[in-house]
Amino acid sequence: MIFKIIQGIVAIILITLILMQSQEGLSGSLWGGESYRTKRGLEKTIVYATAFFGALFLILSIIANIR
Repeated sequence: MIFKIIQGIVAIILITLILMQSQEGLSGSLWGGESYRTKRGLEKTIVYATAFFGALFLILSIIANIR
């Protein structure tokens, strides 16, 4: 039961982080922004957090299926 609750919370956080990334990238490319650039500051932190929560979601899913 606790894994399902934690997995749900992680899923909501992961969805939010993914949507934040797509909004930043979409607005820049639509209005003639640079298509190739390095990630800095908050954007870089969001990318790392997305990778972390994606891995955490995967681990929780595996654990839930084993139990």
